[in-house]
Amino acid sequence: MDTIAQRSVNLGLVAAVLSCSAAALAQEPAPAAPTVEAPPPEPTAAKPNSPPPYSLPWQLRPAVVGNVVRSDTAFAFYKDAAGKESGSTVASMLLASYKVTEAFAPMVRVGVVANSPPSSLMAAMKPVDSGFNFLNPVIGGTYAIKPAKSLRLAFFLGVTLPIGGGGGDDAKVENKTANAMGIRARSAMDNAMFSPNDFAIFPGVDFAYVAGGFTAQVEATVFQLTRVKGDKQPAMGVANNPDKSKTNLTMGIHVGYFLTKFLSVGTDFRHQRFLSTPKAVEADEDASNMTPLGLRDTTTFAIGPRFHMKLSDSVWFRPGVSFSMAIDEPLEKLEYEIVQLDLPIAF
Repeated sequence: MDTIAQRSVNLGLVAAVLSCSAAALAQEPAPAAPTVEAPPPEPTAAKPNSPPPYSLPWQLRPAVVGNVVRSDTAFAFYKDAAGKESGSTVASMLLASYKVTEAFAPMVRVGVVANSPPSSLMAAMKPVDSGFNFLNPVIGGTYAIKPAKSLRLAFFLGVTLPIGGGGGDDAKVENKTANAMGIRARSAMDNAMFSPNDFAIFPGVDFAYVAGGFTAQVEATVFQLTRVKGDKQPAMGVANNPDKSKTNLTMGIHVGYFLTKFLSVGTDFRHQRFLSTPKAVEADEDASNMTPLGLRDTTTFAIGPRFHMKLSDSVWFRPGVSFSMAIDEPLEKLEYEIVQLDLPIAF
């Protein structure tokens, strides 16, 4: 009996211990299930803010720098002094620039001119045959900065090499005439390229406001031409051309607006003026001259559409066509009408 009673007591103690242990385990929180860390989200590339669209001028320089190849051709149609017979001039130029840094891009520009004049351009002139010339090449560079988010400021310095056709003392009259008419076909904004007897250096500045699809730009350039050959070559109205140097100023205003992402419309107001008085200008302004041409100043206006086509992630084609009209002599007197075909590719 004692043995049986003792075993019962021991079993009761074991049951009590097990019961207390179970109660204690029930009060402890269950261990958390192991968690697997989710991989961090892949960083997304920050997209830079796209610059506002810039309206490219017709004959002013861009106020920005870039990698550009640009074909630019002017087709000019005019009449003789009597307004009867018609003539035409084609002046075509090819420009290439490369952005060395974010702010600086050197450039080179070459061109040709072809002229088919009326049988008598001026009453006092004999019939002139058609002429064709290669033009003085231009070498230069543009340094552009952004003073503010919507402002562009560009400084330009260029020189021409006097190796174009129609220069020297023995130049043919048709080649000299082609250069003279080529100046007018380009609204007198590229005179230095059509002056094969002169070395020219020309600094310029452009300032533009660009915001909300709207562009307003102003430009000024001073050309200093120094004669290096052709001292005995006859000039218009003068037996020879004794001008050792000439100073020329060109100015312009461009206003453009993007009607859609793919289409913009732009206008240019352009003015050229001789700051010095070359002998040809002096003879033209002489009080005894019965047929002045107004060689001192030239003012033109141009307007036209431009299209903007994205060929790849980094290549844009921006073709445009403009129509130019004369506002004063000498282009107005000769009833000039000029169509410009502009084909720039930026990459």
